[in-house]
Amino acid sequence: MTHIFWEPFQQLQAIRNEMERVFEQYTPSSRAYARSAFLPSLGARRYPLVNIREDQDKIYVEALAPGLNPGSIEVSVLRDQLRLSGEKAAINPDVKAEAWHRNERGAGRFVREISLPAEVDGDKVTAAYKNGLLLLTLPKHEAAKPRQISVQVS
Repeated sequence: MTHIFWEPFQQLQAIRNEMERVFEQYTPSSRAYARSAFLPSLGARRYPLVNIREDQDKIYVEALAPGLNPGSIEVSVLRDQLRLSGEKAAINPDVKAEAWHRNERGAGRFVREISLPAEVDGDKVTAAYKNGLLLLTLPKHEAAKPRQISVQVS
């Protein structure tokens, strides 16, 4: 006989995580850009898509952002907050909207603010744009790095 268990706290945690993602995208400074997201859905405001990983000393961000003018990319960091912005030009700006049968590739200005897992040293951040990927290396602030504590035995 198979038992099925209802796990309400797991479902509540999933809802909480989704709400945090929604609120992570909304800040008063980015309100103006929310209307100019590539598509009308919330997911469009999560441009560019990112992978974030870390090791003991650094946080690494890979942002999938093909077709950007590298000169329009702006990256800023304040403590544990990363802000990415830029503009993706339309490929056929002269085509009228009613002429499209399908138009899924977005264009326009974007802003994305992301909470990082630790505070970073903004003076040492490096960024490169290569093959449509924005690659960031963010060294952790010394205070955010783990410290080994010796235990005194008495």
